[in-house]
Amino acid sequence: MTAPERRLVTRGRWVLTGQFAAVITGVVLLVGAVAWALMVRGQHSDGRRELAASMATATVQHPWPCVWMFAERGGTLRRTPAAPEALPVRADLAAVSPTRRVLVREHRVAGVDYLVRTEWHAAGAEQATLDLRYQAEERSRLYLALAVAEAAGLLAAVAVGRFLAGRAIRPLAEALARQQRFVADASHELRTPLTQIHTRAQLLARRLRGGTADAGPVAAEVQRLVEGSRQFGEVLDDLLLAAQFGPGAGSLSAVELGAVVREVADAERARVARRSLRLEVDAPGRYPVPGVRPALRRVLNALVDNAIGHTPAGGTIRLAVTRRAGTVLLTVADTGVGLDPARAEQLFERFARGEHGAGRRYGLGLALVREVVTAHGGSIDATGAPGRGATFTVRLPAADEVADAGADRRSLAGHADR
Repeated sequence: MTAPERRLVTRGRWVLTGQFAAVITGVVLLVGAVAWALMVRGQHSDGRRELAASMATATVQHPWPCVWMFAERGGTLRRTPAAPEALPVRADLAAVSPTRRVLVREHRVAGVDYLVRTEWHAAGAEQATLDLRYQAEERSRLYLALAVAEAAGLLAAVAVGRFLAGRAIRPLAEALARQQRFVADASHELRTPLTQIHTRAQLLARRLRGGTADAGPVAAEVQRLVEGSRQFGEVLDDLLLAAQFGPGAGSLSAVELGAVVREVADAERARVARRSLRLEVDAPGRYPVPGVRPALRRVLNALVDNAIGHTPAGGTIRLAVTRRAGTVLLTVADTGVGLDPARAEQLFERFARGEHGAGRRYGLGLALVREVVTAHGGSIDATGAPGRGATFTVRLPAADEVADAGADRRSLAGHADR
């Protein structure tokens, strides 16, 4: 798989892992919340029931465990031995009456929480208090257990989710790898017979051009065959580049970008002249960049081909290389039909279609250009306006800036020199 495909598969695996972990975490939290609610409700009901039973069956001298009882008779207060001095809650003793016979409330007295039940009897008011510290300790133990369960569940969810996500993503990864192998194998297998066809067509065209006048129509058809086989070869070049380009197959070396620009310009001058165009080159110095020379030449070939295809006769194509703050800038500008700035990013999509020009209107060219530039640690953008030409700017790190580059920029795919 190429680097973007590997990143896509890795991102998908982590997304599935995160979703699985989120579901498990949510389930544990929901179970914990239900357990907490049931426990609190049960403690509340048990406390009320315990106080009611203690008032009905126990005495001030012998109350239920954890319960303190008090009775007020004719201004005299009787209390359970060893009951806290801060008790009873006298406001509740005064609040009950024949019309308000039972009062149950929670109070915080001297820093301790109590559940207090006060009742009115014919002989006077009675009060029972339940110390809630033990219930608070039970809730604290529940919180700790839930926290441990949540942490363990989250770790287990990440581990299991990673495993399951890997199994779920594996078919996609295998499909992408098979697709890449197919394109690479098909390109390699087709290249040899295509090269033979193209060579034989060229030889036949030369012989026909050197023959009689009657051979003219045949020569024209043979020339079309030569052009068709060349275009077929360009498609195979794009397919092979798409399948093979990625990290891991070749080491970076310093490439003199100015020399590559001048080399491509010299190779294209004949075609530019046939189309009545002017080709200007501004690359006076040395501009070394870390990269793979055939891949960078392919980038420049694609940009120049795009400029030639979209510039009418009499126009100008300008290639320029400059250096700015550790970055080498390569610009390919033309005075052609231009582009819509709103659709500039779409030009780098695979099989994107331009609206004007005579170049190839369907293909992988500019999309692969961006992939190659990105793999070299650079960037590319397009600017222009309809009828005012277009400018493609490639930014690459200078060769002396590569020392601290990441590992994914230290290796690129090896390519056959096309």
